[in-house]
Amino acid sequence: MSFHMKNAYARRGLQAAAISLFALLASVAHADWGGLNMTEGVSVLSKEIYGLHMEIFYWCVAIGVVVFGAMIYSLVKFRKSQGAKADTTLVHSTRVEIIWTIIPILILVAMAIPTARGLIMIEDMEGATLDIKVTGYQWKWEYEYLGHNVSFFSTLKRDSNEARALGSGIDPKTVPHYLLDVDNPLVIPSGTKIRFLLTAQDVIHAWWVPAFGMKKDAVPGYLAPIWVQVDADKVGTYRGQCAELCGQDHGFMPIVVEVKSPADYDTWLRAKQAEQKLAGEPSATAALSTTVAVATPAAVAQ
Repeated sequence: MSFHMKNAYARRGLQAAAISLFALLASVAHADWGGLNMTEGVSVLSKEIYGLHMEIFYWCVAIGVVVFGAMIYSLVKFRKSQGAKADTTLVHSTRVEIIWTIIPILILVAMAIPTARGLIMIEDMEGATLDIKVTGYQWKWEYEYLGHNVSFFSTLKRDSNEARALGSGIDPKTVPHYLLDVDNPLVIPSGTKIRFLLTAQDVIHAWWVPAFGMKKDAVPGYLAPIWVQVDADKVGTYRGQCAELCGQDHGFMPIVVEVKSPADYDTWLRAKQAEQKLAGEPSATAALSTTVAVATPAAVAQ
């Protein structure tokens, strides 16, 4: 068998192996893509961020295909076995240098424009119709609906708290949403732009719900604003966690957000206002006891 025939068979074998390898990698990548790639989320900002991520990702893929494609083509086309010899005459080309300087600049500008638009959008609080103050504590969250007389604490749900205790004997797998459930979830309306004002009472925390595409530190003595607007058709429950190491129980202060339709949210808000108003009013018995306690000294004096 001639040298050229051996080369041809070798090339075909390499091509077949390469095709099989790429097919295998493609199938694995496709199977795991949902777990590897950024999730799209359910809010206006999360979709904007996801779109920017995918746009830059495709730019990087295109750059990789061109660069590595040129490298592989050069290695195969101009290999020594084909009689190729190095060109020692090309030591400088002003035209080539200008081209490979201008092209990256254009690519960076093309990436910078949508990035700047997204950053401006993230900081734009205009149009928010509901303000909620979020305060981080070791190790719980407090939510205050500003202007609506509603506030409450949100802590790890009791079944998770009991299961996490050393020697409890409880299998965590039997606890629904282990370490990701709370006693009082945050409730917000869908399709509404909401401004969150983040702060902390003791140390730095971070409020993070992946489906919303936003995470921000809650710093003591400072109000950090972010906004969230969940799509109108994305009613449901979304979970997150404190994303800043804040002490020994850092892993036990989850975030649960229930997104309701505007009508259901209004019903919940009115019920919560009535509940907290009732809890804040002294009972008739307590009021009577106070009256008697105040009147008794006067009666004795008489």
